[in-house]
Amino acid sequence: MDNNLMLTLFNILILLLAPFFVIGIIKKTKAFWSGRKGVSIFQPLFDTIRLFKKDRTISTTTSWVFNFAPAVVFVTTLLAGLFVPMINCYSIINVAGAFIIFSYILGLGKFFALISAMDTGSSFEGMGASREASFTTIVEPAFFIILASLVALSGNYTFASLADVIKSNGTFGILIVILAVVSLFVMLLTECSRVPVDDPTTHLELTMIHEVMILDNSGIDLALITWANGIKMVILMALIANLIIPLGIGFGLSVGLFLLTLVLLAVIIGTLESGIARLRMSHVFEFVFVMSSFALVVASLAAVKMYGI
Repeated sequence: MDNNLMLTLFNILILLLAPFFVIGIIKKTKAFWSGRKGVSIFQPLFDTIRLFKKDRTISTTTSWVFNFAPAVVFVTTLLAGLFVPMINCYSIINVAGAFIIFSYILGLGKFFALISAMDTGSSFEGMGASREASFTTIVEPAFFIILASLVALSGNYTFASLADVIKSNGTFGILIVILAVVSLFVMLLTECSRVPVDDPTTHLELTMIHEVMILDNSGIDLALITWANGIKMVILMALIANLIIPLGIGFGLSVGLFLLTLVLLAVIIGTLESGIARLRMSHVFEFVFVMSSFALVVASLAAVKMYGI
């Protein structure tokens, strides 16, 4: 089998299947820290299959936007994942400026998720959409600053440049990668609605963000949205993996290290959610701004390295 075809198949399988097991490992970790056996790591997959078998319940107040949005969210998230390198630092779609296209494709999905929540006519879901949009306006500029700084250091304006930061920049590269990993981890918790930004298991009106936006979705719609959220989590984990996994290693070792990184990040998230509570809404913005602060430091270090200023 052609090497590129094999890598393409591996990447697609990871995008489609890894989300279920990542979420399963998070739940298993939380069960471990609370002294319970917990559900199987396959349970998120079984839950999604069950949702696909259920009928949809559509409110009479909704329009075509509500019906169309879950498919758009899923397709845009999956399409964005094709730009991100995974096994052997290989991305299915590898073009210059990929991180810009990637961001706007995800942004399109986010836009439809927001207007779908508002289309229900519920002030409750509108509140969740407003909160989600507020966090996005903080996260996206920081993400652009980090990625632009990293690709500028390498001169290669694709995602493949992420794996070359440490090798090409020595001590500066190590420091930049540490800050970038922490920033992307904050983005992961924010964009995927995890503690301390949001709690995916809560149903308290004053604390809900993502979950309140999908209260009216059911059946296949809810399955697609949940699956897409898991895919986004794997995509952001893959960006972190590309920063810390070195180039030039064998295929088998690359697969092992990549999957190990996903498992470790899932365990860290599960441990974090077991050890701390969700932040008060007034403090969530302070936490999200950590990413912006680190992004500016990354940009400063990149400027010092490139121009000696």
